[in-house]
Amino acid sequence: MIFDASWETLWRPVVEISILAVGIYFILMFVRRTHGWGVFIGFLVLLGFLVVTTALQLTVLNWILLQLFSFSAYAILILFHPEIRRLLSRLGNLPNFSLIREQRETIEVIVQAVDRLSDVKIGALIAVEQSHDLSQVLELGVPIDCEATPEMLETIFFPNNAIHDGGVLIEGDRISHAACILPLTRRQDLQKSLGTRHRAAIGLSEETDAVVVLVSEETGMISYAHQGQLVRGLSVEELRSILSTLIVKGAKSEKRVEEQKDLHKILNKKTVT
Repeated sequence: MIFDASWETLWRPVVEISILAVGIYFILMFVRRTHGWGVFIGFLVLLGFLVVTTALQLTVLNWILLQLFSFSAYAILILFHPEIRRLLSRLGNLPNFSLIREQRETIEVIVQAVDRLSDVKIGALIAVEQSHDLSQVLELGVPIDCEATPEMLETIFFPNNAIHDGGVLIEGDRISHAACILPLTRRQDLQKSLGTRHRAAIGLSEETDAVVVLVSEETGMISYAHQGQLVRGLSVEELRSILSTLIVKGAKSEKRVEEQKDLHKILNKKTVT
């Protein structure tokens, strides 16, 4: 009876603590990969100062910090708005019209940049993160953390740039890192003409659900890799259609259906490695 009474008392706190621990862990892991991580660390530092001032009874400093924390809820909503929106969208996998618009804008940025790079035969390797955390798979290079624009992508891959080697990681509508090292595929059945860039694209797409877009510096050919398959020789319009189908989630419309049909036509005509 004593054991039953103790268990009846303890099981609720144990469940609550477990849920909170798991929730905090996943929130920390999610925020750690965003541009809001530095802000979050600053928030923890202020919290530490608040504890110290309370313990030492530093009344004035404690009052100032309390006033700062009174606005913390609003500050978190403003500073972490993109991250909160993206997290909720991933958790619920629900249509988010703002997120869909962001995805389509990112696609257009990639398409424009790839079109220009292809014309001048400048090599490029762009990994678009989806649900899988790419930081756990590839070796992150130089932190960039800026809005994704065609001009920025062109600047990164310009041959004389110090960070043009390696791949670019795009998270949402932002360029997260450049000069990233992607895992190479171990497949032995690939064409010998495929270079390191193509093998890296296939390797990352084998281990994650990322969509990897690349431009050959020898031929200017546009390709993409997804789920371990490499499709080469794409036109700009074909690339746009493919990215719209693979990246934009939750959009149920006639346009979406047409994009999926276009993708099947492209894959039927193109050589898939």
